[in-house]
Amino acid sequence: MLSKIWFQNYQEINNLIKRNNKFSMKVIKDYLSFYDFSTIIENNDKIDLDQFLLNRVQTSFDFLTNFSSNKVIYGVNTGFGPMAQYRIQEKDQKQLQYNLIRSHASGAGLPLSPVHVKAAILARLNTLALGKSGVNTSVVLLMKELINRNITPLIFAHGGVGASGDLVQLAHLALVLIGEGEVFYKGERRVTKEVFELEGLNPIEIKIREGLALMNGTSVMTGIGFVNVMEAKKLIDWSLKASSLINELMQAYDDHLSEELNHTKLHQGQRHVAQKMREHLNDSQRTRNRQEYLYSGTNEEEIFKEKVQEYYSIRCVPQILGPIYDTVMQVQELLEKEINSANDNPIIDVETQQVYHGGNFHGDYISLEMDKLKLVVTKLSMLAERQLNYLMNTKINDILPPFVNLGKLGFNFGMQGVQFTATSTTAENQALSASLYVHSIPNNNDNQDIVSMGTNAAVICSKVIENTFEVLAIEWISLIQAVDALACYNELSSASKKVYDDLRKIVPVFSEDQIMYPFVEEVKQYLKK
Repeated sequence: MLSKIWFQNYQEINNLIKRNNKFSMKVIKDYLSFYDFSTIIENNDKIDLDQFLLNRVQTSFDFLTNFSSNKVIYGVNTGFGPMAQYRIQEKDQKQLQYNLIRSHASGAGLPLSPVHVKAAILARLNTLALGKSGVNTSVVLLMKELINRNITPLIFAHGGVGASGDLVQLAHLALVLIGEGEVFYKGERRVTKEVFELEGLNPIEIKIREGLALMNGTSVMTGIGFVNVMEAKKLIDWSLKASSLINELMQAYDDHLSEELNHTKLHQGQRHVAQKMREHLNDSQRTRNRQEYLYSGTNEEEIFKEKVQEYYSIRCVPQILGPIYDTVMQVQELLEKEINSANDNPIIDVETQQVYHGGNFHGDYISLEMDKLKLVVTKLSMLAERQLNYLMNTKINDILPPFVNLGKLGFNFGMQGVQFTATSTTAENQALSASLYVHSIPNNNDNQDIVSMGTNAAVICSKVIENTFEVLAIEWISLIQAVDALACYNELSSASKKVYDDLRKIVPVFSEDQIMYPFVEEVKQYLKK
């Protein structure tokens, strides 16, 4: 069953490869920006390592080799965690690293997706390449090959507590690097040794502390976090477009998007969202000018038939999506700092000729950011669900048939059944939004007495993001049905017409009841491109 599920996930990366069959090469030199990271992951760019970077790794390794003689250094000539008080003799030191890797390759649950694993490898490679870990160059060179050849280590979702890094998940990566364990290769789950033989690859060399250096860090939670931000930015874009279209459908007044109103608040996110929506609606013939309709002096009704102001899910989008946008950008900035930081222990410092022991592997920074990201994405799904409800409920929108049903009322159902899925999925997001950052459980004989749970936070955040694509897919199918219910295509903005045309290639206009789940999945994949 696992292989089958994973093969379906693997199709995501195969489809990505097919869409981007013109490979480009990214040379990793020093600082890896969010942009560079995202293009490597999304465009399937191959990578190369600058010679300066390789020299830095070699210098760190050479220093540690000389420095570690006759000194007590954690994880070189000591046991690990609460067993660090036991000296490891020189003859056993290499085997110690293998023991660590094999014993901690103990994950469970579903395998991480190929994109998450690739992001984790890139994140670990980048931090090891800082020359603060004392590994030999065979480590970063083989990690480069895994990325370039789309060899995906089997890494399970469950196992990391996110304090001494992503120990369990990174152990599965290390297991593959020593030529053991399993990988996914060309859509199949295979033994690592067989794939290395096919590709002419050799396992890494264990010389001093390569096992600990590979495992002691935040790279899995950070890699998944990067992918989460990439996907969250897509969600914001689609929510902006959906919010713009619903403003058109309901012929909303345009002043709630005005620069004058939104610049009275000093938040960049609110201003950004309002500007993007103004741009989207620039040539729309359906949004209305308040001055023309309500400030003309000819309104004498005692009770206004039309609403003077729209519901919050239509009128307050800049104030709702604004903090979501700001949060995503803040998370992106922090992740970029983390991926370019040394998150190992101990830290090898060639400049001062010292080895420093501490806790840079602790994942609190990432855990907190993943909780924040998960929270705002859940709010985005709630906005989409409320907008969907507005479209479904003829008593509040006052212009659409119930459930945007284009068929015979009472006989056909329109979007009634799919709304249940959106509501259910949004509720799951709300339940999943509980914080992992404050959910520490001591373990490891209380050596790890306060932990981050950052790996769990990143994985659960990715689930919330996936759920939200489903909610938005259902909202978008409803929106394009609403366009046909109102026969208003020709009055829409050119931006809305473009999305409508693309989606109608996936979901034809329907009045008769349809089996909806294939449409929901296809629209979801379209939104994720």
